Amino acid sequence: MSQDDKLIDLNAERAKRVHDLNDKRLNEVRQAFEQAMPLGKAKKKPKSKPKKR
Repeated sequence: MSQDDKLIDLNAERAKRVHDLNDKRLNEVRQAFEQAMPLGKAKKKPKSKPKKR
């Protein structure tokens, strides 16, 4: 039974790898968006005067 210690669940290892690859891709896309459209501080909208009717 000493071989049981060395057994690897290939499905679990594959799931971890796929998850890591997806996280990497998500981070790359997030960085690309931040470069294209920086998320600076939220700008305050000026208070507009009510429209006269």
